[in-house]
This record gives sequence, structure tokens and C-alpha cells, in this order.
Amino acid sequence: MLLDCRKMMKKNTNPVYSRNVVEFVAVANEYCKYAEHAADVKGDEMMRIMQRILPLMYLKASLLPQLEPYFEDGNEKFVTEADWFRIHDLFKRQFGSADDYLEVFDDKFLVSDRPVPSSLSENMADIYQDMKDFLLLYQTGTEEVMNDAVWDCKMNFENIWGQKLVNALRAIHKFIYSGEEINREDDETNSDEQARNTSDWIISKRQKEFRGDGK
Repeated sequence: MLLDCRKMMKKNTNPVYSRNVVEFVAVANEYCKYAEHAADVKGDEMMRIMQRILPLMYLKASLLPQLEPYFEDGNEKFVTEADWFRIHDLFKRQFGSADDYLEVFDDKFLVSDRPVPSSLSENMADIYQDMKDFLLLYQTGTEEVMNDAVWDCKMNFENIWGQKLVNALRAIHKFIYSGEEINREDDETNSDEQARNTSDWIISKRQKEFRGDGK
């Protein structure tokens, strides 16, 4: 009985069970659900859904506790390149003509004298990658793994996906209040996109750059 009480006290004081973390988990889960079912939601409706979810996710991520990692080898990753492309293509098809926008807060802008073309669907897929990996690790129920999932997610928020989120939100805001309508490309056009060089996609580069392996 005493041992059970000690376990309960430890659980109640462990920051991975704090209100801020639990609320972030809930928002991240909602985001992933909408991303995985993007084909069921019209593009303009998805824009308005993201207009509400993204600011909340940003707020909750900013409130995540500062933790120290338990493991040196990094967290396991579950989202594959195929998963990333699937989410990317779902969003791209729904966003249609609204997918592309000009961005000045992009690393490529540092070597350019003008805004660079960016993509909402790429931003959404990148954010999904971090949210899904975080959720699957957090749901293991192993406190050390949960701790490192929170730590990793917060680090990625500060250095990677937080900026992508606010970039995307700016583009979403502009589109919603512009009065424009989304023109969807047909499925055949989308499927015949130019061949992808996967080594040049953000999903590959961002992991290498953040972990410093440069390979």
C-alpha cells in the first residue's frame, strides 16, 4: 500500500503528467487527426480549422516544461518518408492554388535578395512529423521515454517547427481574408508532379542539420 502511494505521488509530481504537457498532447492529437483525414475536409474548411489549431498548438508548445533528456542516443522515429509524402500530398491536393506562398523567414532567403517560394503542405507535413513522433513516444507510458519525447518536441519547436507554424499561419490568415477561392488541381496533375529528389527534401535535411551529422 505504501509502495502504491509512493508511485502515485511520483506520477503526480512528474512534469510529464503536468497540465501543460497533457493539454499539448490533446492539441497535437487533434492536429494529427485532421492531417491524416485531410482528404475528407475541403480546402477552405481545412484553412479555417488550421487557423484555430495552429495558434493553440503554438501556445501550448511554448508552455512545455524545460526538461533534461535521459537517453543520449536520441528518440526513436516512427514517421517514415512515405508517411511524410502521404500527408504532404493530402494537404497539397486540398489546398490547391492556395498551397504556394512567398516567405521571407526561410533559411534560403539568407542567400537570396527576394522572398522564396514556400508551401503550406510542406509546412503541414513537417509539423505532422514532429507531432506524430511525439505522440507515439508519449503514449508508451514509460516515463523516461515520455520525458525525452517532451524534451525533443520542445527543442524542435524552438528550432524548427515553431517557425514553420507561424510562417504557415501568416499565409493562412492572408488567404482566408483575401476573399480568394481555392482552385484544386486535378488528381492526374498532382500524380504527375516532377520526380522528387528525396535527399533534398526538408524531412531529410532538417534531421541532419539539427543532429549535426551533416551526412
